[in-house]
Amino acid sequence: MARLLVMPAVAANALEAVLSDWPLPVGKPFAAGDALATVETEKAVVDVPAEAPGVLLRTLVGIGDEVAVGAPIALLGDVDEVVADPDEVLARLGAAGSPDPGGPAPGSPARSADAPGLPGVRRFSSPLARRLAKEAGLSLADLVGSGPGGRIVRRDVERAREARAVGADAPAVVHADGVAATVPAVPARAVGHDAAEPGYADVPHTRMRRAIAERLGRSVREAPHFAVHGTARVESLLELRARLNGYGGPRVSVNDLVVLAAARAHARVPAMNVIWMTDAVRRYAHVDVAIAVSTDRGLVTPVLRGLDGMSISAVAVASADLVDRARSGRLREDELVGGTLTVTNLGPYGTEAFTAVINPPQSAILAVGAARKEAVVRDGELEVGTVMHVTLSVDHRPVDGAVAAEWMAAFLAILEEPVRILA
Repeated sequence: MARLLVMPAVAANALEAVLSDWPLPVGKPFAAGDALATVETEKAVVDVPAEAPGVLLRTLVGIGDEVAVGAPIALLGDVDEVVADPDEVLARLGAAGSPDPGGPAPGSPARSADAPGLPGVRRFSSPLARRLAKEAGLSLADLVGSGPGGRIVRRDVERAREARAVGADAPAVVHADGVAATVPAVPARAVGHDAAEPGYADVPHTRMRRAIAERLGRSVREAPHFAVHGTARVESLLELRARLNGYGGPRVSVNDLVVLAAARAHARVPAMNVIWMTDAVRRYAHVDVAIAVSTDRGLVTPVLRGLDGMSISAVAVASADLVDRARSGRLREDELVGGTLTVTNLGPYGTEAFTAVINPPQSAILAVGAARKEAVVRDGELEVGTVMHVTLSVDHRPVDGAVAAEWMAAFLAILEEPVRILA
């Protein structure tokens, strides 16, 4: 029987999400668990799985459309089901007309606009882009689409609106597909008396970039940060990594060892394994640690769970999986929440030391620098050693300075005697 697929609530408290892709063509049968649609939230790209076998009869929204949670996005049917009149079925299911007020009819992913200078040529736009353009008093015919097939999407409207705000002109351009349009150009601004500012390009904020800015801005405003610095000699740690990788099992990174060492320190100092809540300090029985992963869309922090009961090989496998899926945009929403600590490592970039901002609602973040050879003093004698500088940023509301110092001492001791990581 024909049924509607609606936009799921893939993120807590989310009111809308962007339809990122249709993995299956219309008319293609699917099995239970197959990805029917791909949607983008502020944190991740999420596949919407099929609950039962069926066939995709019609898509109701286009790629790039921002859709309210609960709104219909596709018409599904049973395997081998033939629907002679999809419009009649949609009307019967209460989805007649456009899924977005004033938008295209079901099955039409976007509304078209005449391209200036080329009569009869049509370009498409997402419902959100049309609404934003109307609110800004912009004509869709004057915009250049950067979406699939020249589709006008939100960032195109925002770019035009920002350019107009600084008084830009709008020279004509022609796309490779022959569609003519106009794009506002941002002029150079005068600096001082005669100097001219070099050319620049404004990159519109993505949903993820806005989310990162809001979350970390709130962290700095609300969480009273303090930092604890530490330095460890890591010759034994690097030797242990080399030996582990020599056995032919899962490849272990330095970061894997650091993450598991941090988890071991949390187990030894449980007062660090907490978060601040309005009415209480919540202390966790198990240790979950997030790892910071840089992607093309921004920084994400997937969580490794149950580290207090994991081996180093298990951590290596789980970490590599999270990193791969983070960079391909395939993390699940539930993999991006939880934990009391994040480990962020700029060592691969050669950074010696830095201080990071806590990822709320976690209570701490560990910033890890590169392992470098430096002059060190041992037993009163100067020698060359391989050291790693780390900085623990802590939320002072649930964690006192003495607790953070105790944790740092335990963590450094584990790094310098890394056999404890394997215990």
